[in-house]
Amino acid sequence: MVAMVLASRGIDNVQKAKQYLACDATLPDPYMLRDMALAAGRIALALDKGEKIAVFGDYDVDGITATCMLTDFLRSCGADCVPYIPGRLEEGYGLNPIAIDQLHKEGVKLIVTVDCGITAVEEAALCKKLGIDLVITDHHECKDTLPEAAAVVDPHRPDCTYPHQDLSGVGVAFKLASAICGSQEEILDRYADMVCLGTVADVMPMRGENRVIVSRGLEALRQTTRPGILALLKQAGCEKESLTAASVGYTLAPRINAAGRMGQIDLAVDLFLTKDENQAEELAKALCDLNKQRQAVESEIYQQAVEMLPKEELPEAIVLAEETWHQGVVGIVASRIAEEYCCPTFLVCLDGDHGKASSRSYGGFNLFASLSKLSSLLESYGGHELAAGFTIRRQNISAFREEISQLAKAYYTQDVPRTVLEADCTVGPELLTVSNVDSLGKLEPCGNGCPKPVLVIKDAVVDWVGTVANGRHLRLRLRAGRQMLQGIWFSVNAKTASVAIGDTVDVAFLPQINEYRGERTVQLNVQDIRPSCKVECSVDTAGYRALCEGNITRQQAQELLPDRQTLGMVWRYLAGIPEGYLEENPVCLCRKIVRWSGTPLNLGKLMTCLDIFADVSLLEICRQHKEIIIRLLPQEGKSDLNQSQTMQCLCTAKES
Repeated sequence: MVAMVLASRGIDNVQKAKQYLACDATLPDPYMLRDMALAAGRIALALDKGEKIAVFGDYDVDGITATCMLTDFLRSCGADCVPYIPGRLEEGYGLNPIAIDQLHKEGVKLIVTVDCGITAVEEAALCKKLGIDLVITDHHECKDTLPEAAAVVDPHRPDCTYPHQDLSGVGVAFKLASAICGSQEEILDRYADMVCLGTVADVMPMRGENRVIVSRGLEALRQTTRPGILALLKQAGCEKESLTAASVGYTLAPRINAAGRMGQIDLAVDLFLTKDENQAEELAKALCDLNKQRQAVESEIYQQAVEMLPKEELPEAIVLAEETWHQGVVGIVASRIAEEYCCPTFLVCLDGDHGKASSRSYGGFNLFASLSKLSSLLESYGGHELAAGFTIRRQNISAFREEISQLAKAYYTQDVPRTVLEADCTVGPELLTVSNVDSLGKLEPCGNGCPKPVLVIKDAVVDWVGTVANGRHLRLRLRAGRQMLQGIWFSVNAKTASVAIGDTVDVAFLPQINEYRGERTVQLNVQDIRPSCKVECSVDTAGYRALCEGNITRQQAQELLPDRQTLGMVWRYLAGIPEGYLEENPVCLCRKIVRWSGTPLNLGKLMTCLDIFADVSLLEICRQHKEIIIRLLPQEGKSDLNQSQTMQCLCTAKES
């Protein structure tokens, strides 16, 4: 099974497999990072002179762990060192004049940034004016001008030749501590747990150096004696022995993040730095309670945002603004909306004439590059390809919405579906044994760059359907060959899944082991289901998109124009739907018609047929992001399909 998954990912020999899975590779020398010698030298000078040092970080898990790790390390070296993470609501992201002035008053002579600072050109100038030296360590994308500082360490610097650009903020801080200490192994022994937490939470690729760090970190977390982490594991209900990267990302990280999101960052900083077990228990409980508050606020903002969306066809990018939204939570909501509506999403928290925005990408749309193109509309911006933030004047939001939608429209190709689940390989049901599924553990740690394997079983029959957790999740029993397989599909019900007993389906799933009363069985964690097809069902929509945009070619029109037989087949299927109402994913609808009829059909031609029927009032069709809603209309006599505007357009284009 492991070999099948690796081969599907283009790893076709033993050497490549060893390199891909290696968790014990030699880590590159920290001094290969540009300016690392300058950074380590300036900090060493501060240690020698007894200067007061501030470690300045970000308020997410990556920034918190980086701040606490470097602070703890420098204190162990005898430094007079203070951690500083800005208030998300009061100061915003990154190095800022409020913080610099405060640290200057406290007698700080050296500021070391972690997980931020790469765009702080003006702030660096202020530090210089006040006589504070600045060492920047970051992992975000660089702008054209680097800040003027004693050292700027960032693997994304254009002049940096470090072999692994994908380090997290805490990963870069780890390299700095290693350079000062002279031993990466010693620093990893002491801080692998913290470096792992930040790396996983920031969704860094599980390749190369990160794979080594996270593997070592997970082992360290399972054996940790750090009071704060022990208390958090207990409060979150995590079993140390079964801890995985997924546990970190979905259970621990949200609780740590809650501190920054809800404006109580000291809870998380104190949790990592405390040596007192009782205090650790109190802090861990407070973080878990804060996370529940965050979830409630998130739910409220999500409902408000969805209600603000246009009822008709959605734009290529969603840009929404509101006065009452919580700045610390909108990023999570933006991520949820981007996934649900399949487009980049920007949520702006308004305050007077200005707004602060959080954005999340979808389908590879590069946020940082796009914001760079629209920088004339922004006050400031930062981030990376998948997540970014910016400030904007209220009067520019409308123009920004229009421009970013145009950029998104130009980016997304129209000849393939935007929503695609990529599976590793198809397997026979006989391969789904406990031992085979256990063997997939060789792929751990899994995450970005080394995802958990998604497998597919084809032509399975739905034998039973039920729900759990008050109807929130769907349970399935599938018959595949001679085997019965149990599956669970989270956050889905039978209606939204559009499956019924007796359906023949292809199932994409994460294989997992379910343990109940000492018995271990294979369970399918369902990711998606589609109708099985024995004949061709293409998802090509290039011709249909060209038709909608009014620039269809003669050849496209010839291929798209449905004949009477195709129109009749599609109509007969629709005429049989209960109550004349259908809410369905277009690809699934196409596959169901193909399976029902045994006749090939492509998605573009199906959508054309629906438009033809709508033109002559046989039905109404409404498009809602991933789904279409079809309502059949009452008829008096026959309808002339030749009167359809869509049909006439295709015929004209075909003859031109």
